[in-house]
Amino acid sequence: MTQFNSTSRRSLLLTLGASSMVAACGGGSGGGYSSGSSGGSSSSSSSSSTSSASLPDPATAPALKTLFASNFKVGLVADDWISGDASISALVIKHASSMTAESVMKANPIGVSAGVYNFVPADKLVTFTQANGIALRGHALSWHQTTPSWFFDGDSTASNYKSIVRARLETYITDVVTHFKGKVYAWDVVNEVVSDDASQTYRNSQMYQVLGKDFIDYAFKAARAADPNVQLFINDFSTDDPAKRGRLMTVVDDLLARGIPVDGVGHQTHVNTSVNLTEVENALIAVESRGLINHVTEMDVSLYADPGSCYATPATGCLSEFTGNTLSLALQAQALKYRALFNLFIKHSSVKVVTMWGTSDAHSWLNTFPITRTNYPLLFDRTANPKSAFWAVADPTFVP
Repeated sequence: MTQFNSTSRRSLLLTLGASSMVAACGGGSGGGYSSGSSGGSSSSSSSSSTSSASLPDPATAPALKTLFASNFKVGLVADDWISGDASISALVIKHASSMTAESVMKANPIGVSAGVYNFVPADKLVTFTQANGIALRGHALSWHQTTPSWFFDGDSTASNYKSIVRARLETYITDVVTHFKGKVYAWDVVNEVVSDDASQTYRNSQMYQVLGKDFIDYAFKAARAADPNVQLFINDFSTDDPAKRGRLMTVVDDLLARGIPVDGVGHQTHVNTSVNLTEVENALIAVESRGLINHVTEMDVSLYADPGSCYATPATGCLSEFTGNTLSLALQAQALKYRALFNLFIKHSSVKVVTMWGTSDAHSWLNTFPITRTNYPLLFDRTANPKSAFWAVADPTFVP
């Protein structure tokens, strides 16, 4: 395969991406696909669905970490199980210059009880990354979904209850960041603290209910004191939504105005093929205009542009599993969207990391969320081979 430098790649991406996007997906509307049969086999790989004979030999695939070395780190996500999976280990070692732990560096499971920690799984991942020259990104010190219940033990009506909870939060962050000092280059200090409700700025989490917005200050200050050199991030989803982004930047501006040590913003970037690229870029611009770093922290591109009701309980209106020609067209549109996203990230020097949330399509949370169905949201198929989306990113001349 022809090799390209960053300048030539960007020029070709701009030329090819604009013309082929319209041809492949009817002007870019990812929500326009008809639903396929719900009985599709979950074992079918994306390569077989997109005529693997038309794809280049997987052995010729260039290393993503090398292709984008002058632009940003390329990240993949796994946990300590990776050392026992030969194919996924090989994929990550070849392509990733950064890794994020999917679960094992969160407060649950690390924080067993006050002052008692289980670092074993996370330390295994550290060993793997260090042995293979991969930088490790920490995720996440404070997240409402994985905050252990013992943080909130005690009489909530007692006069010293807030100080007790604050001390537990600060001690936990101090101990964890100290443990990984020099082994992690960045931390998502707080994750998803911005409300999805337009009527309020902050998520009404239990930590917020006890400590108010000050808990974010405490978390960042404790992390900075424990490791003066690690980069500290606020991480959230739907930063491409103008309203959600507005609330996020209100939080960021407040932190910066009071001297809280925030180095950057993490954009989860869980999107689908209908994502608005202009709004993705507006999110990057909003952050870099504050002099901060952008990290793309959890990117995947779902084939399914489900309505909001699909994310409710119970889920309704979810698209049926794609099969046949519908699946092929969706994968083609996905490849072009991945190309456009990477082209966008290349344009912004503030983007220092682009991480995909998973490794292969077989290791994606989207196979069971928001419903159970086969999804194909990543760059590698279920056999860990590069799929059309990979080649669209890696080779500007490739036509999905």
